[in-house]
Amino acid sequence: MPPGTPPVLQLRGIGKFFPGVIANKDVDLDVWPGEIHALLGENGAGKSTLMNVVTGIYQPEEGEIILDGYGQTFASPQDAIRAGIGMVHQHFKLVQAFTVAENIHLGWDEAPRMASPAVMEARTREISERFGFPVRPDARVCDLSAGEQQRVEILRVLARRARLLIMDEPTAVLTPEETGELFRALRAFRAQGNAVIIISHKLDEVMEISDRVSILRGGRKVDTFTTADCTPSMLAATMVGRDIVRRNMRVRPEGAAPIAADPVMQLRHVSVRDGRGVETLRDVSLDLHGGEILGIAGVAGNGQRELTQVLTGLVARTTGEIVLDGQSVVQADPALFAHAGVGHIPEDRLRSALAPSLSITANMALREYTQAPIDRHGLYDAKAAGELAQGIAELAQVSIPDFAMPIRNLSGGNQQRLVARREIRIATRVLVAAYPARGLDIGAIATMLGYLTDLRDQGVAVVFISEDLEDLLNVSDRIGVMFHGRLMSILDAKDADMATIGLLMGGREPADLPGAGVPQ
Repeated sequence: MPPGTPPVLQLRGIGKFFPGVIANKDVDLDVWPGEIHALLGENGAGKSTLMNVVTGIYQPEEGEIILDGYGQTFASPQDAIRAGIGMVHQHFKLVQAFTVAENIHLGWDEAPRMASPAVMEARTREISERFGFPVRPDARVCDLSAGEQQRVEILRVLARRARLLIMDEPTAVLTPEETGELFRALRAFRAQGNAVIIISHKLDEVMEISDRVSILRGGRKVDTFTTADCTPSMLAATMVGRDIVRRNMRVRPEGAAPIAADPVMQLRHVSVRDGRGVETLRDVSLDLHGGEILGIAGVAGNGQRELTQVLTGLVARTTGEIVLDGQSVVQADPALFAHAGVGHIPEDRLRSALAPSLSITANMALREYTQAPIDRHGLYDAKAAGELAQGIAELAQVSIPDFAMPIRNLSGGNQQRLVARREIRIATRVLVAAYPARGLDIGAIATMLGYLTDLRDQGVAVVFISEDLEDLLNVSDRIGVMFHGRLMSILDAKDADMATIGLLMGGREPADLPGAGVPQ
């Protein structure tokens, strides 16, 4: 770097406030050309808000943004993109009704005018191959899994040649192979004199990819460290203000409910076809037992979403049988499953679990507004709804200054904790939890996994879907592995290992793996 080269980005005294919430206060940050800078902090620490200020989504109430030595004001994300700042968000910013190719080209200055769908799809295919992120250019975004949508988000920014790339939890839905490919691309990006800010809760990845680390707590910067001088445990303790101790959560405390002999729910040769006639779930059979956690591993987009939708009544099976409490379920009906005690933490909280523009109170009452005490002889009891919301927030340990504010004003981690606690209330028989720890900090992950094991110990059947094999092995009694809509195998967790699970995730047949379990 030539002498006198200024930081590519300087933040000086940044402050951002929402009604009743100090999101950022007095934040200073320097990011240099040729640097990968990690940003750490607990959920609600202000990381995403700070980056939204940098990219023009929010305007700061205090402070200054300096780019290449010059003060800047970004009135919109388009201003930031034109200045060379691109961001891949934790919550997707895609147009659901558009195709992948249309989303890639939307708002892109280099997109050819009046381009046909075939031309846009060909260009998208070339971009996809160049950066090593496979996508289906003609697929509509609304039909994609969370993992596939994240790939589209990453491609949109990489294609626009940003020189400061901001990535919010970019590896949350990527396989280890895809993560390795992304990191190679980021290192090549850095080698060209560009800069990267990466928000992540995966401390091992932060240690691997970053040059420096800044930590936020309560909206303020605690400090900036050279990554080579750090350890994961030191970063975790600085981030949450206490030491984090991991334990084997498969061990049941005294008095915990045993695994029930009879299953509470069964799938028998269940298959599902989507609107295009593609079989997304193929001949899946499994038993869910009270007092047990069944972990589900697999690369995102291999049928996990469809499995959760079948288990919660959101999608009708094409073939096969669903048995709930010994009775065959005739039709898909989410209300029937909820009344039977089936809770659901979906993979995308903003898209499937929450109404972002409604109040926190309304969102917490969504699952119980037809029941007493909120339903009082056909009338909505606002006081009872408020008391319910306050109770859920207390259990979730989320501090809320105003329950009337839109739930979108909360951090993603706090939204997730509220959704989890809301669903646990109704999960008297089964909880289906899809990626419940995604985007959470290390302390909140331990809390979330504790929610699952507490339910298990109460005799509830838990389905835990995650891309984090360490978490799956830490809490699950059995682990099923999915590939292309098939349940490849179900393994006893105490005998399973990451290598075997990884091979099954890649499509290896159980018969080729000595000691692997068989579908149950």
